[in-house]
Parts: sequence; structure tokens; C-alpha cells
Amino acid sequence: MRIGRNIRLLVTGLSLLYILIPMLVTIPASFTSASYPSFPPEGLSFQWYTKLLDRPEFIEAFFNSVKFALLASFFGVLFGTLGAIAIAKYEIPGKSFLVSVLTAPLTVPQLVLGVALLIYFTPLMLAGTQTGLLIAHIIICVPYVIRFVLTGLSGFDYTLERAAMILGANPLKVFWRITLPLIRPAILSGALFSFLISFDNVTVSLFMVSSGMRTLPLEIFSNMQDAYSPIVASVSSVVIIISVLLILILEKLHGVGRLVGGAHE
Repeated sequence: MRIGRNIRLLVTGLSLLYILIPMLVTIPASFTSASYPSFPPEGLSFQWYTKLLDRPEFIEAFFNSVKFALLASFFGVLFGTLGAIAIAKYEIPGKSFLVSVLTAPLTVPQLVLGVALLIYFTPLMLAGTQTGLLIAHIIICVPYVIRFVLTGLSGFDYTLERAAMILGANPLKVFWRITLPLIRPAILSGALFSFLISFDNVTVSLFMVSSGMRTLPLEIFSNMQDAYSPIVASVSSVVIIISVLLILILEKLHGVGRLVGGAHE
């Protein structure tokens, strides 16, 4: 039994190491004093972080990513929460099929999704526009919100809503005073995860952006095609730190493991 436990611990440790290797390499490499990325870093310098301020393309791309991530998470939470509540509360014909369709972007490869959106958006004159990029990001964010909110509603006591309505509360007040406070952690978790998914997205964004509209992950990708310099490592480290902070907040609010928890269907 002890041998089996040690094997599980070893496999878990190796898995965590495999996942953390990009951070363990990229972040130290961003502090190198050399003019090329090196690991272990040669010397210790913050020069590549200060030089970010002299690269307006990275600054502009960062704010573009934040803008689209905020908008995508807002609309993703709006549509995803309403959809999840409707699925959980009402007997809808073909509910299982509907859930599968709404959460399909979770299983479809993003490369395939990006190609499909490009084909669909091109006749609508949305390809290469900010509106098209925003819609694409909303599409990939909504399934995560639905999954979180359905998980939050899985143990929801609907007698509380019925009791409030018997006492004279209208449906809007019932939602605002009863339903929303109970599922708020799930909604906030969906919002944070949506922001993270949108902010870090490369594959779908690659098909939706134009030469005059860039996001930070795409700017990093573009610069790495030309030459991998320490400034790319410093930008990547900023993205990693933001992602880790959001994941820690998400774990505190709702628990990352509950994303794949059972949903009420």
C-alpha cells in the first residue's frame, strides 16, 4: 500500500513539474543580463522589463487584450448565466442536446473553431474587425460560464425562491435577493475564467485579427517568429503572473476542480 502511495506521489510530482517547466524556465530567463535568452540566466537584470516601456506595440497589445477580455467576460457571464439558469430551472425539450451544443466549444479544437468562425464571418464583413474578434471571444467564454453556473446550481434549493414569491416578491426581486447571492461565487469564477481564457487566447484570435489590431499573445507569437529575445521572455512572464494570480483567485472563490464537476441537468 505504501508503494502504491509513493508511486502516486511520484507521478503527481512529475506531472506538476512538467506543467511548471515553462514558468520555471521563462521567468528566470527574463532576468538575464545577456542580449539573448539563457537558462540559467547570465547575471541578474531588470533591463528587459524596463525596455517594455519603449515598445509601444506591446503596451497597445496589452490594453487591447485587457479590453477584449473584460468585454468578453462581461457578455459571457451575461449570456452564460441566463442560459445556465434556464437549463437548470425549466424542463426544456432536448435539454441534454442543448447543453452539449452550448458547451461544444469546450471540446472542439480551437483551430477548427477559428477556421469555422473565419468562414462564417467573412461574408458578414466581421472577419478582421473588433466586433468579430469580440464575438469569437464571447463564443469561447460562454461555455465556461455555463459550466460554472450549472455546477453552482446543482445543489440549489428552489424552495427558497418559491417561499419568497409566496411572500409577495416579484421574479426580479427573487433573483436579485435570493438566487444571485447564492450563485455569486460561481458567476465570479466564470467571469475570472472567461477573462483568463480571452486574455491568453492565441488560436481563435489568429483568425480574427487584422494587421492593425493585435492582442498581447499574438504580439508575443509574432515577435518569436522573428527572433526570441529576452524581452519576449519578460512579456511572457507578465502574462504568466497575471494568469497565475487569476487562477489563485479562482481557486479561492470556487475551486478550479469544480469546473469539471457534475452539472444539474
